[in-house]
Amino acid sequence: MQSIAFFNNKGGVGKTTLLCNVAAYLALTDKKKVLVVDADPQCNATQLMLSEEEVFKLYDSSSSFTIYSIIHPLSIGKGYAAAITARSVPDYGVDLIPGDPRLALKEDLLSKDWQDAVSGDIRGLRTSYLFTEFLIRCQGYDFVLFDMGPSLGSINRSVLLSCDFFLSPMSIDIFSLKAIENISAAILEWNKRISHGLSQVDKELKHDLPSLRTFDIKFAGYVAQQYIQKTTQGEQRAVASYEKIMRRIPKTIKTFFVDKLKPAKVVGIDYEVGTIPNLYSLIPMSQTAHKPIFSLKAKDGVRGAHFNKVREADAIFRDITKQLLANLKALSRND
Repeated sequence: MQSIAFFNNKGGVGKTTLLCNVAAYLALTDKKKVLVVDADPQCNATQLMLSEEEVFKLYDSSSSFTIYSIIHPLSIGKGYAAAITARSVPDYGVDLIPGDPRLALKEDLLSKDWQDAVSGDIRGLRTSYLFTEFLIRCQGYDFVLFDMGPSLGSINRSVLLSCDFFLSPMSIDIFSLKAIENISAAILEWNKRISHGLSQVDKELKHDLPSLRTFDIKFAGYVAQQYIQKTTQGEQRAVASYEKIMRRIPKTIKTFFVDKLKPAKVVGIDYEVGTIPNLYSLIPMSQTAHKPIFSLKAKDGVRGAHFNKVREADAIFRDITKQLLANLKALSRND
């Protein structure tokens, strides 16, 4: 099983759309067993995948299993959740741990226990490694994909601490470049602090914890999204204002993600996993139908030229998924 966090410190970059479509392509086309975890208190992945009726029933019932069900028992001293109950999403071919707005209420708990964890406190470590314990129970899946909000807060820190890889969706603007710097600095600082905390733990107590690890998360690449194309001599290209930013991305990625987070040379990696132009009306169609973009049909509102766009989207997500898998393989081989 491989776990991948889809993360950027900047919001509005198309992260949820990318994750849900890659997850669906892995499941429906590549026939992989995929679990999507909505770790964003805004619950965007949950709203995209589930119908309005399903969402209403989900949150109207106090017995529904959501991401809040994973952390709440730990927060009241009952330890990790006894069982994990995922929801099947047939149109995407995946299982889902739905998001929950109440997750935001646990931010203070995770923040406080992190301060204890970096001092070697066992309770603090138990809380901080919450998602590591969760992933131990997900071995029946080929991939576990985490949708995350854009903050560098304690929820996302716990997710990143536990995941094998992270992929960064990016919009083409200066703020996405600055977000790369923020993420790099945060991970390096978190790694320094948790390494100190682990060094303080009595060896006899370590067996009572899940698999302890430092921030060993690997950067799997980025996807540049939502740029506007123009046609030049029959070739589709990004407009000039976007091209200027796009030319800066590879150097910024190499400096802050490749060199700083993983100084050892890793071969066989194309960190530009793919690019996605603005898909315009296909996005709201997908949101309304609660289906992957590449699965949209006439009954979902696809008309005329939209059919070509759906086929183009299928090729885009096919290539992104193929490159992502190639990068994961190369990164695993170079461990």
